[in-house]
Amino acid sequence: MIEQIDIHDLGVISRASLPLGPGFIALTGETGAGKTMVVTALGLLLGQRADTARVRQGAQATWVEGHFRVDRTPDIAPRVDEVGGSVDEGELVLARQISAEGRSKAVVGGRGAPVSVLQELAEHLVVVHGQSDQIRLRSEAAQRDALDRFGGEALAAVLSQYRELFDEHRERAARLHELDANRESNRQEAERLREALGRIEAVRPTAGEDETLKQQSARLESIEDLRAAAAMAKEALSADQSGVDQTDARVLVDQAIRALERVSERDAELAPVLSSLREGLFQLDEAAQSLAGYLTGLTDGDGTDLESVMSRRAEISGLMRDYGPTLDDVLAFEQRANDTLLSIDVSGDARAELERLVAEGEEALTGLAAQITGLRTQAAGELSARVSEELHALAMPDARFVVDVQAREATSSGADQVQFLLAPHAGAEPRPLAKSASGGELSRVMLALEVVIAEADPVPTFIFDEVDSGVGGATALEIGRRLARLAQSAQVICVTHLPQVASCADTHLRVVKDQAGDVTQSSVQVLSGDDRLREIARMLGGDADSASAREHAQEMLERESVSRRAG
Repeated sequence: MIEQIDIHDLGVISRASLPLGPGFIALTGETGAGKTMVVTALGLLLGQRADTARVRQGAQATWVEGHFRVDRTPDIAPRVDEVGGSVDEGELVLARQISAEGRSKAVVGGRGAPVSVLQELAEHLVVVHGQSDQIRLRSEAAQRDALDRFGGEALAAVLSQYRELFDEHRERAARLHELDANRESNRQEAERLREALGRIEAVRPTAGEDETLKQQSARLESIEDLRAAAAMAKEALSADQSGVDQTDARVLVDQAIRALERVSERDAELAPVLSSLREGLFQLDEAAQSLAGYLTGLTDGDGTDLESVMSRRAEISGLMRDYGPTLDDVLAFEQRANDTLLSIDVSGDARAELERLVAEGEEALTGLAAQITGLRTQAAGELSARVSEELHALAMPDARFVVDVQAREATSSGADQVQFLLAPHAGAEPRPLAKSASGGELSRVMLALEVVIAEADPVPTFIFDEVDSGVGGATALEIGRRLARLAQSAQVICVTHLPQVASCADTHLRVVKDQAGDVTQSSVQVLSGDDRLREIARMLGGDADSASAREHAQEMLERESVSRRAG
């Protein structure tokens, strides 16, 4: 239920506060006063598309704020929590700002949120009916939705299960079709990948092996030069043959050490030099031993010859050329190829399993669709009778409303075609609403539907924007009474120009247009007592002070007051 709406700078409304509450609320006012702006404000709160032309001239932005009582709507609080907002003691505050530049901002429970969240919440909070909704009622989808609402929780549960399975089945069927359509190309791709994997498996390269082989081949190609250089260096450091004429580095350093040892005690400055020479001699011995080991390795080898290394490099280079350019790329290709083979699996096993699942899904969908058809057919008979009864009370005494359910190809909504038919007069054959109902008759059909459906699928708030257009007299009075009846289980807000409808309301609001110079602005007043009497009189005859109009208005208000007490 909407408790209050605050509007700033929307159309002709500069600033207005609408105190709403339970029951039937009528919103009236002269043509052009801004009644439609109130419905527009509600639309903004419910996530409808913003129109910068609605921003009041000279204002920077439009701001609308609504206070909703959501104690009895359990689906609301969890969604508000998801966007970081809060519901305080059962009250939810929604707000919307539209700047003159076109920027839109939504606030849900005190936190900014996408406008789409307002649209989600609106489905649980409000049902809006206007002239466009009468046109929409002519569509098959809207008629099916209305029947499903009347079908209640039992139908909703089966529909939910059906839709979930339908989406899953459609995805599987598409995969099966794609598998069949691409079977030959998949087979060829699998052969190509298996051939490539066979080549890579035969070589079995390892990460970094190409660089290792490159270094090995360079070493093997230069082995004689390496051996000669190492032998010469070894001989220069420490010759294998000793003799009087030996002059290798070790002998020379040793001679230097002996010469200094003889005189080092005479001058302390020679001690560091002598220590360095001894350390150097030790390092020369280590270097000579390392060169000797290196030469032994060159001579003995590691079992790898140049020819085998070059052959191995050629194999890896071939893989890098075809699947590279680098060895890392080859190894990555190997992993991807294995994954792809698993996914396309052209062996036939995967297809057989998928075909089985598609067949099972088809059978399950057929069963659920049959349940939906049964529930819809049952609901259609009851809805036809109930709406026909309501139409009789709405000055269509001979009207017959028929909900026709026929089989059709299965869609996400079942395997039924739902069509609303109307025979407005005695002896007339029921025909589709689009062909048989006038604007006034559509208004009455829509109201009758909501009154009946509300008992099975209650909604906190209904908003009717001049759905009583095209009717008058006793019919208008009956529309007002039906709105009042609907308000017994929900909040009903109705923008109306008919005094018969307004007289049935529990709360009467009037949009007042003020003209000050070149500026027009509107405000909203809560009417009671003589003010309400004057407004009903104005709606009856155009002159709020006419004695006959006021008398008629008084009679109308008293009659509806007695009727409400009796009801």
